[in-house]
Amino acid sequence: MNETLDDLAVLAPAPASDRRRLRLPWHLRLLEALTAYLPVLLMSTLALGTWWLVNVTPQPETQRAVAPPRHEPDYTMQNFTVQRFSADGRMRVQIEGVELRHYPDTDTLEIENPRIRAVDIAGRVTRASALRALSNGDGSELQLFGSAQVVREAPTAQETMEFRSEFLHAFLNTERVRSHLPVVVRRGGTEVRAEGMEYDNLARVVELKGRQRAVFTPRARPTEP
Repeated sequence: MNETLDDLAVLAPAPASDRRRLRLPWHLRLLEALTAYLPVLLMSTLALGTWWLVNVTPQPETQRAVAPPRHEPDYTMQNFTVQRFSADGRMRVQIEGVELRHYPDTDTLEIENPRIRAVDIAGRVTRASALRALSNGDGSELQLFGSAQVVREAPTAQETMEFRSEFLHAFLNTERVRSHLPVVVRRGGTEVRAEGMEYDNLARVVELKGRQRAVFTPRARPTEP
């Protein structure tokens, strides 16, 4: 015989399972093929569905940064009088003015044409006025702008201290007054002008800054009978 092994392979009959498949109707053959690839189709469908869900699911909103409060008044008052009292019921500070604006971000009061009266523990009175004032929440610290005046009252006129300037910074609890602008200090018949000053009432010390000029008014002599 002259047939080669390749010829024998070609002439060999097809397996029985292939012959049986060929005899099946076309729709059954299609169903058999789909059944064989069903696991692959299911895995592909599952992967596609997962990808779709990831893309359509809304992402959680990132927490927004809290915006800092604006420097805007939360309340205003016109032609007002405000009083603050100590724990024992005594009035410590009284503030009057044409208009008041409270700023919650700094807890400060801005006052037009203020008139302030403060009373310390010993009962000594300090009066202050200006064209405009900026005060902290409890009224213990005042910045006075424009025709500013602070008067520290005393039992006698000779002991009363008066400060005048275009800017005065008063600390009522510690009884201090300071200014970096030209200032006039009066006590009794003495008037001193300086380019700035620091006053500590508790220590009874006045520190004058820059060039200074003093005027002394002699006391009137008592008339003889």
